[in-house]
Amino acid sequence: MEATTTTKVLDDFSLEMTGKDVPSLQQAAHAIPQGTRVNVTFLGNENLQMRVEAAKEVLDLGFVPVPHISARRLKSETELCEFLEALQQAGASEHVFVVGGDPATPEGPYSDSLSVIRTGILQSYGVTEVGIAGYPEGHPDINTEALWEHMEAKCTSLAEQGLGQVVLTQFAFDAEAVVAWVHEVRSHGIEADLRIGTPGPAGIKRLLGYARRFGVGTSAGIAKKYGFSLTNLIGTAGPERFLKDMTSYESITSASSGVKAHFYTFGGLAATAEWVQDFTAQA
Repeated sequence: MEATTTTKVLDDFSLEMTGKDVPSLQQAAHAIPQGTRVNVTFLGNENLQMRVEAAKEVLDLGFVPVPHISARRLKSETELCEFLEALQQAGASEHVFVVGGDPATPEGPYSDSLSVIRTGILQSYGVTEVGIAGYPEGHPDINTEALWEHMEAKCTSLAEQGLGQVVLTQFAFDAEAVVAWVHEVRSHGIEADLRIGTPGPAGIKRLLGYARRFGVGTSAGIAKKYGFSLTNLIGTAGPERFLKDMTSYESITSASSGVKAHFYTFGGLAATAEWVQDFTAQA
């Protein structure tokens, strides 16, 4: 598949960073197109100030901040409102991504992302678009039927509240599974834009480590899809093969598909942004 076809999903790609990645974002800014969406995580080792300052830096550099809200990490409705208010004051509350989060036991009143969405609080702080999670290769702790029920319920609630919606997926390695998932999303009547998560170029050992952590594929399966050998884990692997395999399906690259790429920057923001820059330049 020619690179020009693959670059269709790279138009308006998005990136992910943590609250600690501000210096890395500054260093990578030269390679990131203005207006690019940059998601800012909501991790347990970050605090409100760090998250808000990161989102503000994204905005100041000319990008679009998409702060994450981790439902099960919120200790109270007050904490949710404080975070949203701080984001609004920073001019960074228009786009958010609401996810259940890692803790097995909720730290407060929200057991999942749907419960946050249904509060009706988000738009009170300037939120106009909400991202929700998608799992093309399934979720290790949630059955498939429940995933679809929750996605439909979230999209319905967002539509009823007049909020835009985006489905952002967990990172994937299996292009065939992603394409099948995209078709199933549409068959459920969900018309949200879809951002397909994939790792940017990163060390092979690191990629496999993240895959094991999040229950995405097997080492052998990832090696096959990415085209590297498990007998030699030295070096890096990039998303070329996955993206080319995915965009070999016309339904993904058609103007009506609403499919774009989202990069998890395990190998660094600069490495990912420069990879996209180089790849599209060669198209």
